[in-house]
Amino acid sequence: MKIALVLIGQTEKGYLETGLEVFTSRIGRYAPYEEILIPEDKKWRKLDPEERKRQEAKALLAKIDSSDSVILLDEKGQQFNSESFAVFLQKKMNAGPKRLLFVVGGPFGFDQSVYLQFPSTLALSKLTFSHQMIRLFAAEQIYRAFTILNNEPYHNS
Repeated sequence: MKIALVLIGQTEKGYLETGLEVFTSRIGRYAPYEEILIPEDKKWRKLDPEERKRQEAKALLAKIDSSDSVILLDEKGQQFNSESFAVFLQKKMNAGPKRLLFVVGGPFGFDQSVYLQFPSTLALSKLTFSHQMIRLFAAEQIYRAFTILNNEPYHNS
C-alpha cells in the first residue's frame, strides 16, 4: 500500500519544502510514500471562493481512483492524539487499499461535492493553520505514527 499526501498548488515557502523533504524521506522507510501535486490554475485566483473550490474539486477528483482510501484534512474533522492517530493509520492500512490519500485542500478548503464523496475527515488540531503549513504538519504526524507503531523513540509518551 502506498501513502500519499495530495496537495493543491505548489508549496510556496522554502522552509516548508525543506521540512516536507525531510519527512518524505523518513516516511519512505516504512511505506511507499509520495506527494501528489494538483497544479494551481492561475485562473483560479480570479474566481470567487465557491467557484474556486468547485474547480479545485474537479482537478482533485481526477487524481483519485475508486480503489483509494481518502481522508480529507479539515479543521472540522475527527481529532486524535498521536497514539490514537497511529492506531487509526494502522487500521486504514490493514483494510488494504491500494493507496491511502491524505488530502490538503486549497486556501478556501473543499467544495461540498468533495465532502459528500469522501466523508472521512481528520483535523490535526483545533487551531486553524494555513493550507501551506498543514502539509508539513501532516507529513510529520504520519512519520510520528509509524515510529509509534514500530516502538521507536521519536515519540515521547
